[in-house]
Amino acid sequence: MERRREAALTGRTAGRRLTSIDGGREDSGPADPAGPPQHGPGAVRNNRPDRQEAGEPPTVPEQARLWHVVLSVSGPVTPLPELRAGLERLAHDHSFFLTARYAADHAEIRYWEQARDLHDAAAIALRLWGEHKATAKLPPWEIVGLEVVDRATYHKRVAEGFGDPPPQLGGVHPY
Repeated sequence: MERRREAALTGRTAGRRLTSIDGGREDSGPADPAGPPQHGPGAVRNNRPDRQEAGEPPTVPEQARLWHVVLSVSGPVTPLPELRAGLERLAHDHSFFLTARYAADHAEIRYWEQARDLHDAAAIALRLWGEHKATAKLPPWEIVGLEVVDRATYHKRVAEGFGDPPPQLGGVHPY
């Protein structure tokens, strides 16, 4: 049971063990607790075998991509000056902020998000309003819509005349 749990938590097979801690040797022999540390202070340990030594092909790290996000929020009527100030604070806090349109009871935020894939971009977008609600003094609205498309799709839509950018690019504007 213990070996199965260890394998499930570490993602390793039950026969593989960490070699940097006592009792973790692959040969299951006793560790030498009195032995000197193999690395000096401040050194970084490399507990994983080099991929090329292990016979695995080298992998290219995944690149972050740009995703165009349209987040729609809605809720109780909020005074427009207060809402505008909150959206402007959000624009200042969020580095890829593109534009926002707003009315007393709803708003639409358009921006670029840098993420590994669609799932990450959508997850970040769904957290945006809640995470900035207190710092930007945003109203207690809920997210009612989300669109996330990759950069190529966004530019294709614009080129075909669909999904045009808002009439006033950049900044915070009323509908």
